[in-house]
Amino acid sequence: MRTKLRKELPLHLMLLPGLVMIILFSYVPMAGVMIAFQKFIPAKGLFGDQKWVGLDNFEYVMNLPSFTQVLWNTLFISSLKLILGLIIPLVFAILLNELASNVIKRSVQTAIYLPYFLSWVVLGGILIDILSPSGGIVNEFLGWFGVSKIFFLGDNDWFPFTLIASDVWKNFGYGTIVYLAAITGIDPGLYEAATIDGANRWHKTWHITIPGIRMVIVLLSVLSLGQLLNAGFDQVFNLYSPQVYESGDILDTFVYRIGLLDAQYGVATAVGFFKSIISLTLISSSYFLAYRFAKYRIF
Repeated sequence: MRTKLRKELPLHLMLLPGLVMIILFSYVPMAGVMIAFQKFIPAKGLFGDQKWVGLDNFEYVMNLPSFTQVLWNTLFISSLKLILGLIIPLVFAILLNELASNVIKRSVQTAIYLPYFLSWVVLGGILIDILSPSGGIVNEFLGWFGVSKIFFLGDNDWFPFTLIASDVWKNFGYGTIVYLAAITGIDPGLYEAATIDGANRWHKTWHITIPGIRMVIVLLSVLSLGQLLNAGFDQVFNLYSPQVYESGDILDTFVYRIGLLDAQYGVATAVGFFKSIISLTLISSSYFLAYRFAKYRIF
């Protein structure tokens, strides 16, 4: 036992920096949840003589006319992101797998994977330029076909779909790599046997490829349910403006505005606490479903 512990000691020590980071940035800040039940005054300090108000902050938030719209925006944007973020990488991976040339396949993989490594600060600047109604390349292109200029980032009808499309564009390369890795694990003998039986590409895709990666599809689908209330603060914060608050304001940006800009710390913490409770429920449910349908478990 001591020999084994001595042998594995360097590996355990490698965990320490990560554990310290988790404790400092994930568990220690949990003490701030008490602000949700206080009329918080920063000058008195976190553990000072603050006035406790029970659930008043929660009731105040629920009665805000904009809260229902914010909740709807969050669910609408994140739901479409999750659905398209599962379907498009799957379809693209299947199509990419059918390419005979490895050079073209790897080039395409690199090209679609590149945006994943760029932050939304960088991509936000790029999108603002190319989607601009005055000189943006997208509107110039649409103008060649007689389409009127579209204010993608300033029109409430277009803004949510611009968020969804740009998010799928940024992240679908990562999902495609995951599905391609799963496809390569399928026994090639199955495809050879199907070819001998006269199956075409569509038959092989439907009866071999998709069933072969079914567990990966189920696993990614159920685990993504835990992100239902995460509509992407970084993306929305870098792209939205007061002009599109009606359709683009989500829970995270709502918390930022009322907490840091309006200095309503108790109310902002109440919204964040509400989101955390719902997210914890969703993550627990998705973990149960992942174990139930894909036999996935952490321990």
